[in-house]
Amino acid sequence: MSTPRMSVLVKRAVMAALPLAVTAAFAAPPGASSSAPELAYQAGGSPLAGEEMHQNINPKAPPMTKAEFAQARQIYFERCAGCHGVLRKGATGKPLTTDITLERGTEYLKTFIKYGSPAGMPNWGTSGELSDAQVDLMARYVQQEPPTPPEYSLADIEKTRKVLIPVDKRPTKKMNKYNLDNLFSVTLRDSGEIALIDGDSKQIISIIKTGYAVHISRVSASGRYLYVIGRDAKINLIDLWMEHPDTVVEVKVGLEARSVETSKFKGWEDKIAVAGTYWPPQYVIMDGDTLKPQKVVSTRGMTVDNEYHPEPRVASIAASHYKPEFLINAKETGKIMMVNYSDLNNLKTSTINAAKFLHDGGFDRTGRYFFVAANASNKIAVVDTKEDKLAGLVDVGKTPHPGRGANFVHPKFGPVWATGHLGDDSIALIGSDPVKHKQYAWKMVASIQGQGGGSLFIKTHPKSKNLWVDTTLNPDPAVSQSVAVYDIDHLDKGLVRLPVGEWAGLGDGAKRVVQPEYNKAGDEVWFSVWSAKDKQSAIVVVDDKTRKLKAVIKDPRLVTPTGKFNVFNTQHDIY
Repeated sequence: MSTPRMSVLVKRAVMAALPLAVTAAFAAPPGASSSAPELAYQAGGSPLAGEEMHQNINPKAPPMTKAEFAQARQIYFERCAGCHGVLRKGATGKPLTTDITLERGTEYLKTFIKYGSPAGMPNWGTSGELSDAQVDLMARYVQQEPPTPPEYSLADIEKTRKVLIPVDKRPTKKMNKYNLDNLFSVTLRDSGEIALIDGDSKQIISIIKTGYAVHISRVSASGRYLYVIGRDAKINLIDLWMEHPDTVVEVKVGLEARSVETSKFKGWEDKIAVAGTYWPPQYVIMDGDTLKPQKVVSTRGMTVDNEYHPEPRVASIAASHYKPEFLINAKETGKIMMVNYSDLNNLKTSTINAAKFLHDGGFDRTGRYFFVAANASNKIAVVDTKEDKLAGLVDVGKTPHPGRGANFVHPKFGPVWATGHLGDDSIALIGSDPVKHKQYAWKMVASIQGQGGGSLFIKTHPKSKNLWVDTTLNPDPAVSQSVAVYDIDHLDKGLVRLPVGEWAGLGDGAKRVVQPEYNKAGDEVWFSVWSAKDKQSAIVVVDDKTRKLKAVIKDPRLVTPTGKFNVFNTQHDIY
């Protein structure tokens, strides 16, 4: 039986025997390497696997039947597109265009796909993920011209829009007795739903059908409307004032997406919504209460390295508190667009160069500075949303993944913003006060050790003295099924590991602990204990002060719970 150590040795031996050109064609950027948590994160599925696409088979490529092509296309979008891009032009992974793949040939490609590379290509064959027949299939497929997904115009978007309850038929005041400020929107990833859970009673209020694998929930400035977007680019607009909160409008803004946001600047509350898509690479500005599309803007263009990129995916969006603007992050170009929504007919955009590949982030405590991870560059970009300029570009650990990050006051460095990492076990603290602690601003002032790589989310609260860090994608079950917590005033004491997965009291299953989220009061932390869709999952509630188990929420309807978003904290950017 092979061991992880043996697998590494086999991969290295095979790669040493391959021509250097083959290795260079598919490896990560020079000097880069990828950990198991990074690969698990990047090599995710894509809703495009099931979409009809134009098939343009290259006559120089090895023959494939239509059925083989369709099977290979599905495998590609389920396992490869996250790294190599929809059009195979390269993203966090190298390009797989036919000028490269045809030159290498089928046998070289089969070897590379089967054994992978120490520089970042997974060993799809020796890991058992793909059979030898599938490896052969994929080696032939990447020598064909990549199929092109359809574009999505404003008219296409409007055709998908369904107004279930018009504005004039909606309540004029709150019609339920729920404490909406302490309501949680919980993603049920694999069932294509969200659960609305009452944070006071810990009871499920309702289960609402949504798009596939809701990525985020965002709350309008007034707190009335909840916007959720699935990976399939379907948005549900949920009216929380209704007697039974439910969807009032739904729309599909593309074929694959991750981000949605709503206007927060004074005078524009609830008026404008925006969504960013992975495919097509663009963002869509809509009316906030009807989701009627008003403007579609492509993100295709030049990277920060002055190279054209045809597929810059919109990774995250934030609403400025200082101007009627959205901050839109284009992943592959490394550029941040400050889009002014006050005049959609004469759209004004300020573009800020940052670094590749932009992902997620959050504001500092003042709401002026936005911190966004450029994860492939191992940097955090800091944007001054008042001046619309880059305040800093900070080197951190390997593959930062902050979620919204965490804000707290360090005993020495003053206000800091923190991120964990996918690629190493460090937690980076960045100074965030350019006034009273100018000497520390926009610098990594400290790096503290976590319990392992594979961290997706880090969280604290203004009323808490604890810093919570998950390690969801760590390959060690003891690490992925627990959470690390630190005393903010005594970070030098190190972490305390809490067995949150064990506390859930579940049977067998992955039991990965993901995304600490506070209640409104800041005295409880909620964790998702995420198992497979055919296994039982749960939500574990921990008392923030005592760090003891407070409650476990179990229900057959809680299928693969992942992200949780407290309405008040999300509405006011508290993290």
